[in-house]
Amino acid sequence: MASSGIHLTTLGHRIRHHRQAKGYTLDDLGALVGVAGSQLSLIENGKREPKLSLLQAIAQATGTEVTDLISGEPPNRRAALEIELERAQASPVFRQLGVAPVRVTKAMSDETIESVLGLHRELQRREREAIATPEEARRANTELRLRMRAQNNYFGDIEKLAEKQLRAAGHVQGALSHRTVSIMAERLGFELIYVNDLPHSTRSVTDLENGRIYLPPASIPGGHGLRSMALQAMAHRLLGHTPPTDYADFLQQRLEINYFAACCLMPETAAVAFLQQAKKDRNLAVEDFRDGFGVTHEAAGMRMTNLLTQHFGMPLHFLRVDATGAITRVYENDDLPLPMDVTGAVEGQRVCRKFQARAAFTQQNRTTEHHQYTDTPSGTFWCSTQTGSSSDGEFSITVGVPFDDARWWRGRETTDRAVSSCPDEACCRRPTAELTERWQGRSWPSARVHTHMFSPLPRGAFPGVDDNEVYEFLGRHAAE
Repeated sequence: MASSGIHLTTLGHRIRHHRQAKGYTLDDLGALVGVAGSQLSLIENGKREPKLSLLQAIAQATGTEVTDLISGEPPNRRAALEIELERAQASPVFRQLGVAPVRVTKAMSDETIESVLGLHRELQRREREAIATPEEARRANTELRLRMRAQNNYFGDIEKLAEKQLRAAGHVQGALSHRTVSIMAERLGFELIYVNDLPHSTRSVTDLENGRIYLPPASIPGGHGLRSMALQAMAHRLLGHTPPTDYADFLQQRLEINYFAACCLMPETAAVAFLQQAKKDRNLAVEDFRDGFGVTHEAAGMRMTNLLTQHFGMPLHFLRVDATGAITRVYENDDLPLPMDVTGAVEGQRVCRKFQARAAFTQQNRTTEHHQYTDTPSGTFWCSTQTGSSSDGEFSITVGVPFDDARWWRGRETTDRAVSSCPDEACCRRPTAELTERWQGRSWPSARVHTHMFSPLPRGAFPGVDDNEVYEFLGRHAAE
């Protein structure tokens, strides 16, 4: 019966409904259909599947039809509540809590069951929001990017908070030292501890109970230095973050802690003064800004996106592109034409082959910045690109501005120039007529697909973090 699609709990409720409508007890109906009342009780509670012959006998005894008994609709509101509660308590989401299910009795009111069901529905809603599909993640990322574009990629309140923390720790000028970062942590009641056994899914772990921030013993390739990771961990506390409710909230928190770290490493007052002098000298350069504050090229480029428009009225773009040409990080407010999917997402899309962000990988000299003017359907842009490598492979960092603002930058005298008509596919996405004629029907490329495309985004309060591994890690270190 169950295999035919009939839900035994609903069937049991419908039998009970018709039995009680006739005024029969379990034993009364059992005597009429030739089974013990205890067996009927198991059937009514959805614990046993009746044979068709017994169903026919029950239908005849209660004056109804078999088709009515096996209907999928609950017979009344009370039955509907009990059935929904049973299904909710059988769900994996509820079972993962390790909480004993509520046992429904005759004395339990409908209002009580509805209240418990309300908690289950909220639990399910939060679980659905915590599981972001790739499409949902792209949309959340796009919404955040557009929101930051509208506010010049700038958080005035976080700028002030960072400078206040720096002053309190005694930092005046120059590159932020590890010692000063430790002082900042101590003022918040935390000790920085470097360990070799951090959970693989975390960059740091904060022990709130014992006041410790655990960090890896060395910098992570790609620019996530120890100072930055420690500052990000502190930012969660300073900004009053709570476990994110959905993927968009997670992205917002990640943006804010990265922003706080950047504000500490490149304080607004000193950074604006540095850029002001460089602009006056017509000598703006990412590499100078990078070296002046002792940060990575990527961090320096991104920090410029926070300050140049806000303080100098200069629109610009920032790109991090991997060796395949895919955009992994992006910001623009100068209308640079960028590829995007149907959701408006830019991340993961391949930048035009003519852009220096991609062409730089073909340069023999990778130690210096490369400059280029690029004519596009939206106008001409100047850019500066630096390549690098990490454990994930090669990448390029590009910062660029519209043609008129190139006069403030070092490298403006470059003679390198390219023409891009993207998003027109004829620009760099379609083969030439000669290549098409030569190979059409004579080749079959097998596409390479990243495995993450087949998997949903990580679950949990913090996407990507293995909670069990974190708790085991804290258990090992709490007693030390």
